[in-house]
Amino acid sequence: MKFEDRLAHQVQAARGSMKKFLGRATGNSRLEGEGRREQARGNVKRAADKLRGAFKR
Repeated sequence: MKFEDRLAHQVQAARGSMKKFLGRATGNSRLEGEGRREQARGNVKRAADKLRGAFKR
C-alpha cells in the first residue's frame, strides 16, 4: 500500500472517532452512530493494510 492510502485510512478512523465524540457530547445519536461506522471502516482498512504488508515481505 502506498503511504497516502495508509494515511487516508488513519484519517478516516480519526474522523470517525471525532464524530462519535461529538455525537455523544451533543446527544446526537445519529452522528454518534455515523462516527462509529466510519471509525470501524477506517480501522478495518488499516488492519487490511497491515495484513497485506505482512504477506508482501
